[in-house]
Amino acid sequence: MNNDVVNAPSMPRLNEPAPAFSAPTTHGVKTLDDFKGKWLVLFSHPADFTPVCTTEFIAFARRHAEFQAIGCELLGLSIDSTYSHIAWERNIKEKFGVEIRFPIIADLSMQVAKAYGMIQPGASDTSAVRATFIIDPQGILRAMVYYPMSNGRSIDEFVRLVKAMQTSDKHKVATPENWQPGDKVIVPPPGTAEAAEARMNEGYECSDWYYCTKSL
Repeated sequence: MNNDVVNAPSMPRLNEPAPAFSAPTTHGVKTLDDFKGKWLVLFSHPADFTPVCTTEFIAFARRHAEFQAIGCELLGLSIDSTYSHIAWERNIKEKFGVEIRFPIIADLSMQVAKAYGMIQPGASDTSAVRATFIIDPQGILRAMVYYPMSNGRSIDEFVRLVKAMQTSDKHKVATPENWQPGDKVIVPPPGTAEAAEARMNEGYECSDWYYCTKSL
């Protein structure tokens, strides 16, 4: 049997319950259940005191209030100790003038990282890659994005994506490429030939029966 298959990291799956965890953080022990009722952006980084990760944490920290305003919390993670996280937070505040107000998981056991597929042997066996998971208020994993070790994430995209998913859930619609709040949304396409025939006369803005938009 191929050992690569046997040792492959477990991967969570979209639209299924996110893996449960209980882990030490810079704000004390946190569990997934602590975030029930809110959206959660759980994101991993390779290591404290590294340049790309520092830029990402500064960007997340600067948008923290905006995430909270839409009912979303932030939770960082790396395979470093709580003491390392605290020292790094203090360094960011001293050198960059930015305060990290959200918790960071100290995942020295790698249990959370492995449960979420953050350990990618092709990139690193001992560090978590740049993985981002968006979990809804019911604890369901709704989105996950992986980045290479060498390139930082766009925090704007995660703000946009949470807002887009909230809009889809509330109004039962889809959103087009790079949708922003206030833009038109996509009406779900009809599922029968009869519904397709009627679609063009239902008052939507339609390019064809399968592509119709509306304003909210």
